[in-house]
Parts: sequence; C-alpha cells; structure tokens
Amino acid sequence: MGAVKTKRMPRAVREQQMMDAAVRIFGQRGYAAASMDDIAELAGVSKPLVYLYLNSKDDLFSAVIRREADALTRAVRDAVRLDQPADRRLWDGLLAFFTHTERHPDAWSVLHLQARTQGERFAAEVAGLREGIVTFVTQLLAVAAREVHRDPDLPDHEVAGLAEALVGAAESLATWANATEGVTARQVAGTLMNFSWSGLGDLMEGRPWTTRD
Repeated sequence: MGAVKTKRMPRAVREQQMMDAAVRIFGQRGYAAASMDDIAELAGVSKPLVYLYLNSKDDLFSAVIRREADALTRAVRDAVRLDQPADRRLWDGLLAFFTHTERHPDAWSVLHLQARTQGERFAAEVAGLREGIVTFVTQLLAVAAREVHRDPDLPDHEVAGLAEALVGAAESLATWANATEGVTARQVAGTLMNFSWSGLGDLMEGRPWTTRD
C-alpha cells in the first residue's frame, strides 16, 4: 500500500494560524523579545515558511496590528443598533469593546501597549484604529444630543472632546481590567457607562458644570 497523503492546509488558513501565534508571542513577550523562531514553533511550522508567507518580523507585526484593529472595530460597530435609544447604543458599544478586550488580552496588549512604543510605523497603524473609533463615538454622541434637543446647540468641538475623553477612559479601563483579577467586562462597562452617561445627561439637558471662581 502507498503512503497516505495528508491534505495540504490552504495558505489563508495557515497564514491565520501563524498570526494567531504571533499575537500570543507579541502580546505576552513584547515586540522586542519576540522571535520568529518562537512564533514558528507555536504555529507548528518552520521559520522559513513564516518568512515566506509574512516576509519579516516588522511586516508580521503590522499584519497583526491591522487584523486585530479590524476585529475590535468590527466588534464595536456590529454591536450598536441605530434603531435603539441613545443610552442603549452607548451601552452596547462599551460592552462590546470591553468584552472583546477581555476575550483577547494579547491582542489588546499588542494594540494598546506594544504598537505605540515600537516606532512611527506601528504607532501610525494603531492611530488609525483609534481615529476610527473616536469618529464612531463622536457620531453616537452627536445623535444623542439631537435626540435630547430638537435643535441642539452643543458645539461640534465639545462633542468631539467628549468622544476623545470617553475612548481614552475606555482604553485605560480595558488595560486595568485585564490586569485585575475578578473584574468582568460587564462590570467595567457599567462603571464607565455610569460615569459618562450622568455627565452627558447634565450637559445635554443644559446643566453643564462651570467653575465657581
């Protein structure tokens, strides 16, 4: 009898397998300490095959950033239904964000910690992700303002500033939650929802905080 031939794995599947391994290695060890040998070993392939498919360590890191950024953005956008009330849209977006970062801590480490500290090329990749999320949140807040006021006078720059602050808080909380035992995505989403919605409610109802000086 002849030898049994094993079915070749499609290139796209093998490539994703390599990138899955790279996410774990980059996320847990950091970009500088990660090696292509370690990535190949974890993926169950040879190092030359990693280079053949993904060119270099830099190119592999960029591919990982793009894939994980797309996955996070898609998770948040897909969770938000525009036919829901404003508070529910914000809640669904926050819960989706924290659920994704909780389920993919290595990917979040790559996006929030590693990519930003490894040079302009990688920082620019992740900045694009952040800009997209801030724009999306700005749109959500602008819609919420219109729902509260039929003719809202909330300045565009204030809506954009609120979105920037909300995204920044979410990023910090996601990193804190992943490092803190016993904190769930739902709990941390509730914390930020309570903090932000109370302030947004006062602002949109014409009760902004002002200094007493």
